[in-house]
Amino acid sequence: MVYSFVKELQLMRILLVEDEKKVADIIVRGLKAERYAVDVCHDGQSGWEMANTYDYDLIVLDLMLPGLTGTEILEKVRRKNSLVPVLILTARDGMGDKIKNFETGADDYLTKPFAFAELQVRIKALLRRGPVNRSSVLRVGDLEIDRLSQNVKRAGKKIELTAKEYSLLEYLATHPGRVFSRTMIIEHVWDQSFEGLTNIVDVYVRHLREKVDDAFPVKLLRTVRGVGYSLNDETQA
Repeated sequence: MVYSFVKELQLMRILLVEDEKKVADIIVRGLKAERYAVDVCHDGQSGWEMANTYDYDLIVLDLMLPGLTGTEILEKVRRKNSLVPVLILTARDGMGDKIKNFETGADDYLTKPFAFAELQVRIKALLRRGPVNRSSVLRVGDLEIDRLSQNVKRAGKKIELTAKEYSLLEYLATHPGRVFSRTMIIEHVWDQSFEGLTNIVDVYVRHLREKVDDAFPVKLLRTVRGVGYSLNDETQA
């Protein structure tokens, strides 16, 4: 077990659990060059002990580890009610593995071999998003979002949304009152960079307003000029 514990509070702290030491060294060097504080573990038990002991901004987790598997660590992290984002980094690219780990609580899944540039982009996106509210039902004012059934109601009235409209609404609802930039929304909801096409966010927000806000006296979707969008119950603000 190797620890590269950096006690610099201004840095984002990342836990890397990876048993391939050459791969781990490459990742650590790259992340430290980007001014992240990185702790490294090469086996599952040590990874869980670190995750259970310290508060991390992000965990990068291999699946095939000696001792506890990555999935077992993920289960323990989520049973602890931890909201820390977890990125799975593994050679296991089967759809069954992906589905199982997403259902367990993974936030992203990247398969090996990978380009460090892509890992870096995914890490930045997860860190910008921050901890996620994982409760099965999200409520903002009289708006209710059931994350298991993906049903949306406002004041008891069911609202029909497309898949992308739902993803956008759920993303905004995980942090009521927080302002999300168009770039953050693009990277999360569309899962890729749409340089020059961030106006697609404006289009979908307009669709959401028509369905979620227009028929109700209290407006939940807010535009922060020059910054982005938020979902907020103004009567509670």
